[in-house]
Amino acid sequence: MTYLRGFIPWIAFAVVSSLGWQWGALAGLVIGAVLLVQQRRSGVDADALVLEGSTVIFFAVLTALSFARPHSALEPYDGALALGWLALTAWLTVAVRRPFTLGIARRQAPREVWGTPLFRRINVVITAVWATAFTLSAAALIVVQAADLGGTASTAVQVAGFVLPAMFTAHYPERARARALQQTAPRS
Repeated sequence: MTYLRGFIPWIAFAVVSSLGWQWGALAGLVIGAVLLVQQRRSGVDADALVLEGSTVIFFAVLTALSFARPHSALEPYDGALALGWLALTAWLTVAVRRPFTLGIARRQAPREVWGTPLFRRINVVITAVWATAFTLSAAALIVVQAADLGGTASTAVQVAGFVLPAMFTAHYPERARARALQQTAPRS
């Protein structure tokens, strides 16, 4: 659930945007800021809040833009913009060797595994899967919008863009650990 908490502002944005993209952006900003402040006050390290910080930046810019230009040509692509931003955030954290899932995973894993190559590798893979899902979802939303396929197709793309990597995240670490144990086990 720790992974999913960071996506609450994005889900609120998607839901509230039906009232207008500026209201969705504002909801995402407010919820994102509240979650970020709550997490910091509760002692969560900044490296576990990369997604939350990126979220606040995105929604601050989008809120300003959407209220300044409520009928902008970007409005129909707000979902693609959001997922594109998440993709950019995730890919950048991989590129700088600080996958956004690393800080989150440290909150759940025992301290003695934090420095292991396996722990790092698991988080690079998980972050890359999220980044890929966000990238593909953003591209698919552009196609959905350009082809005027409607809200049902848009919703399906967005749900898949979050559910599939969440399912992977839930199952991959244990499979990776089991595989690593198998590879290091003495053969008889």
